[in-house]
Amino acid sequence: MKESGNSNRLIGETSPYLLQHARNPVDWYPWGDEALERAREKDQPILVSIGYSSCHWCHVMERESFENEDIARYMNENFTCIKVDREERPDVDQIYMDAVQAMGVHGGWPLNVFLTPDQKPFYGGTYFQPQSWLQLLKNVAGTFKSKRQELEESADRLAQHISKSDVLKFDLAPVEDDFLMEKLTPAVENLRERFDLTYGGLRKAPKFPMPTLWTYLLRYSHFKKDAQLHDHVIFTLEKMVHGGIYDQAGGGFSRYSVDAEWFAPHFEKMLYDNGQLMSLYSEAWLTSGKPVFKEAVYDTGSFIKRELMSPEGAFYSALDADSEGEEGKYYTWTTGEFEKITGNEKDIWSAYFGVTEEGNWESGRNILTRNQDEGFLENRFIDSPVKPSDKLREIKSLLLREREKRIRPGLDNKVLAGWNGMMMKGLIDASLAFGEKEFLELALQNARYLKANHYQDGILYRTPLGVHYPIPGYLEDYAFVIHGLITLYQATFDEEWLFWARDMIGYTTGNFYDEKENLFYFSSERSGKLIARKKEIFDNVIPSSNSEMAINLFLAGELFGEETYTGMAEKMIRRMMNLLFNEPEYLTNWGKLYLMFSNPFAEIAIVGKDPLQLQNQMAKHYIPNKVFCGTASASRLPLLRDKKITEKNTIFVCYDKACKLPVNSAGDALKLIQ
Repeated sequence: MKESGNSNRLIGETSPYLLQHARNPVDWYPWGDEALERAREKDQPILVSIGYSSCHWCHVMERESFENEDIARYMNENFTCIKVDREERPDVDQIYMDAVQAMGVHGGWPLNVFLTPDQKPFYGGTYFQPQSWLQLLKNVAGTFKSKRQELEESADRLAQHISKSDVLKFDLAPVEDDFLMEKLTPAVENLRERFDLTYGGLRKAPKFPMPTLWTYLLRYSHFKKDAQLHDHVIFTLEKMVHGGIYDQAGGGFSRYSVDAEWFAPHFEKMLYDNGQLMSLYSEAWLTSGKPVFKEAVYDTGSFIKRELMSPEGAFYSALDADSEGEEGKYYTWTTGEFEKITGNEKDIWSAYFGVTEEGNWESGRNILTRNQDEGFLENRFIDSPVKPSDKLREIKSLLLREREKRIRPGLDNKVLAGWNGMMMKGLIDASLAFGEKEFLELALQNARYLKANHYQDGILYRTPLGVHYPIPGYLEDYAFVIHGLITLYQATFDEEWLFWARDMIGYTTGNFYDEKENLFYFSSERSGKLIARKKEIFDNVIPSSNSEMAINLFLAGELFGEETYTGMAEKMIRRMMNLLFNEPEYLTNWGKLYLMFSNPFAEIAIVGKDPLQLQNQMAKHYIPNKVFCGTASASRLPLLRDKKITEKNTIFVCYDKACKLPVNSAGDALKLIQ
């Protein structure tokens, strides 16, 4: 029995979440052979408790139960207790989340699952109050001893269920129909019927940003010339950036809002949300020109650089929702705190940010929102020599400076390759839309960091190589880093990044791909053996790793002229088409790929002394279906190999590897875009 204050076996870990539990009186093990062998030797049930560092209810259950000496003693005597950071080990989390949901329990974190000594789940749930938790422990321990055979039989059935292939479970038979936009219409209408016309998004609460959903609908509206749909996407993005889910003082988005109005966030900030939202808002700015979208992208980029970036160019995972034991305390304001900053202009800024005397949230505190329309500040500062936009920047800077004096939320300084790939792509998309060199420099720094610290002997690692046991990358890591590198090539025309992406495509097809089902496993053949090897196919807040790999294969096929890649992408989307046409909300990244297949796709090749000059001009226009390639010298890419290079920059717009007549200006090239 470990006494409180002493460390348990998590003390040697690097995950901030596991380290949070390293001094619990529970004798926690990390997931691994030592813990699993102990359970087999003692022939006792395994408790797997899964969470992450910025999870509010994980902290609550730790304080109430895992720091309780009596509860910990019972856990240690009757169970092998394993703590898992779901962000480090999403493969473990996927399996046992599936199991709990198959039991009819609504999933979430903390996730607490009871297993037989051979890792098969038989019961689970999420958060439990202390007395309920202790009673459950006693019930489980008793049942394990008194009804072992029944329990084993139930666990075997559940293990078989979660091992069943999704291709069989969802009847993913390939669809051989032509790629036609009309096929998507019923699914989009299904989504349209659920639009929240008052607050944007879909009619539900809580509300998650779901970047892929709105990117898909933005592109669909473009190809269908559906102004009403386009306007709802823009309206949704405005409501989000005006709401409390967006940090009005410091930039960056919280994970979700607990209400339907985007007002009260769950205050944790995740790297993956902000990377994807930088991409989405940059793309939306290209179609709308909304100044607030550009402001959100720049302020989010500043937040990432200020609070989630290491000196080496790595991006950290998350910021906690809590500080000083209280959710949102760091981000919210009393009237007195707010008026101290705003002084004589307090009435104007209180109205603008929705600050009230009694507070608009809990305990008399205020969540800042944008409470007024675009003309509000212009009317209030009509006689001021300072532009309203500069006044807004100034007050946000003052609020941020004052806020930084507070005790900060906890930082999850874990570095995950896939999440870094998402942030890299967000920065590159912003650099292309706005011509912002600093964003591109941050992305380049990150790419160099990943190659030096997460890549060795042809293998990408999810966690840095410097830790005592780096975790080999999952499909998610390869997919998002590859997409980041393909985008980085198009922003720099440096072929190093594109050929590194191709090397990793080769590794994933050799180690993750199931040729029978034409989909990728989430873990490679080299990963540790679990009771199931899953395939991730549904897009959620993070797109599925399979849909992202399919998009990568399509783009790589265009850039390398490699029909094998294109053919693999086509087989993958054909597997998903029936679901895509009927279950649209969680297949929107697949929808983006379908749009690539069902609409003309431009290959834009630029050669000459300064090909990036023309690329920069064209990138400021909204062209969803395209890849850029370019060179000022010899190239290994088929689209560039035979192009004559002169002092004058020349653009070739090509479709299906057939090029139109060359032109020398971005304007002329844009006229050739279908």
